[in-house]
Amino acid sequence: MVSLDFRTRTDADIRGVSPGEFFGGELPALAAAHCDLALPGARELGVEPFAFVTPSGAWTVALAGDAFTVTPGDDAPAVAHCADDDVSQLVDDLVTPMTFLTAGRLRMVRGDLGDFLDWWVVLRALIDGRAVHTRGAVGFAARDDGPLDLGRSFTPADDDAELAHFLAEAGYLHLRGWFPREWMDEIAADMDRARPGYARGDGRSWWARTAAGEDRCVRMQYFDEHSAAVRELLASDAFARIGGLLEGGYEARTEGNRIEALDKPIGVVEGISDVPWHKDCSLGMHSYRCCGLTVGISVTGADARSGQLRVVAGSHRALVQPAFLRRDCDLPVVDLPTGTGDVTVHASCTLHMAQPPVERERKVCYTGFGLPPRGEAGDAHRRADDGSPREARGAAGPAGGSRRGAGPPVAIPAGGGQTGSAGNRHSREKTRKRGR
Repeated sequence: MVSLDFRTRTDADIRGVSPGEFFGGELPALAAAHCDLALPGARELGVEPFAFVTPSGAWTVALAGDAFTVTPGDDAPAVAHCADDDVSQLVDDLVTPMTFLTAGRLRMVRGDLGDFLDWWVVLRALIDGRAVHTRGAVGFAARDDGPLDLGRSFTPADDDAELAHFLAEAGYLHLRGWFPREWMDEIAADMDRARPGYARGDGRSWWARTAAGEDRCVRMQYFDEHSAAVRELLASDAFARIGGLLEGGYEARTEGNRIEALDKPIGVVEGISDVPWHKDCSLGMHSYRCCGLTVGISVTGADARSGQLRVVAGSHRALVQPAFLRRDCDLPVVDLPTGTGDVTVHASCTLHMAQPPVERERKVCYTGFGLPPRGEAGDAHRRADDGSPREARGAAGPAGGSRRGAGPPVAIPAGGGQTGSAGNRHSREKTRKRGR
């Protein structure tokens, strides 16, 4: 069997380092030890000096020739103001710049979110000893060592070893005709019946407004409580088969928010419905959780006109920014059109997005599988699940509240949401270069 267990940390590895300890001692040593892993990618990203300003002091990280430097002060084109604990949690991989953005507390007096994300990638390489992605670093091979057909889909008749290999290489699967249409028809009817029982502010649903002035419930959590057909599906051999494809003893969600039912309306102008490019670990904790498996059940099917899923093949194997997609990214973007009863599976580290429907609305359910804990759940996992340091959880709501489930969907405010002078000339030029 193949593995997608990328975890390198447990709660016992959380150190709570101070900014002075990290920038003053640890980071220079890590930069010397892991420079070869970060340097080629940093050059491709075109990183410029970046300053962290904290209550404990200010430090600027920079790429100077063939080395990374850390100097006191904030004389840099991009500057982020962070609490001391923000730096500690960034180092321990508990949060990312996207956490600050979605929580509404990203404070950049110069530069923009893109600068922060690029340096987050470089810092993760230096801290974790993992290479920054460079063009051509990720390839795709079939089991026979021939080229992998990234547009391939599978049926229940295909061999599990083929499915597992494709999932490990590409980071996603399209399973055709996995569940019977009759189940989908019943689930669609259950969604319509359950919807009046949800309300704005109930903590169990997401809402959006459309250009037509409608206030729509777009996501119903705990949907297994409202659908016998969904409960039967979650108990089926066909569903369990997905969780058994990979090594590691993946576990389905058995408590809390086990499955969510989504309606995808046309013309959303306010609220979170069609989430742009992101990894499910984009709010942090990649090294504690990934890879979980997110399973999308196409209740009504989808295509480019009705809200299909899109993925970036191989992005689960690449250290790239955890949200948004750079225009110069060399990894292939793949559309996943589905029919009624089809299933999509993607790794929690795979960049993906939902296209806004423009012609037909869509119904889909999301659930998933997660790796069993490596150790006793501690404070980091509890905080990640209850939302205490990651305020975005309150808005985004994990699609699987259990820490054993796949990661949460990410609520990304329209327009980026960063504060400060992100509109200066430097930021505009960098943004055009990145394609954000």
